[in-house]
Amino acid sequence: MVSEATVMATVYKIVGLVTVLLLAGVLARRGMRVNYTRKINHFAIFFIPVFVDQQLASETFTSVVYLSISAVATLAFLVIFLEPIRKRVPVFQLMFEGFDRPEDRPNTLLWLWTQYAAGFAIMVPMIWRFSDMGYESLVTIPILINAIGDGLAEPVGIRYGKHKYTVRALFTDQTFTRSFEGSSAVFITGVLVMLLYTAEFTTMQFLVGLALVPIAMTVTEAFSPHAWDTPFLMLVGYGTLMTVLQF
Repeated sequence: MVSEATVMATVYKIVGLVTVLLLAGVLARRGMRVNYTRKINHFAIFFIPVFVDQQLASETFTSVVYLSISAVATLAFLVIFLEPIRKRVPVFQLMFEGFDRPEDRPNTLLWLWTQYAAGFAIMVPMIWRFSDMGYESLVTIPILINAIGDGLAEPVGIRYGKHKYTVRALFTDQTFTRSFEGSSAVFITGVLVMLLYTAEFTTMQFLVGLALVPIAMTVTEAFSPHAWDTPFLMLVGYGTLMTVLQF
């Protein structure tokens, strides 16, 4: 049976996320680059659920059931952004404009849908496996690196990126630009997150993890297809942690 706290937490998360989506849309219409407003949404998707759960003592990323339900709900929610629907409902169009980067058109929703589907398809079994092994506390490491590091990579690259390289995207031959400065945000985040979890590892595991996890996640983010970082970051992040735990 679903607890009252879980129901309330879900309501607060939906309200919070919709509010941020609307805010991002307003900012985009007022001239802020969608590359920035999109990242506002990115951070909100990760941190609003965490904040709400901390206040109401419910679960987010450590619950396989929660993640499974979230996966279905997220993919279903994206239906409202299909062009025939959003064109008839101005508020949906407003939210869409907050994450619809011009360079992603006409594949914005295709990449978003497939990225979320693949990301959840990797996260759910991996989190189940880590919990089964007794390492539930480690499941948020790749999630945090993705949320913070990948979230900062694009804004940092836009503002400070001088050393560029290109990547491709799925379902298209178009190339997109990234920068080493932007990718460095993933590396720095990886180091800081590993330091945050020092107590969860043996000394040898921590040293191996510090050497492997940040660089593995950075290289993965650098070479992942455009707008499709999350599945690869989750796969490599959890896979690298599995290796670290063998020490």
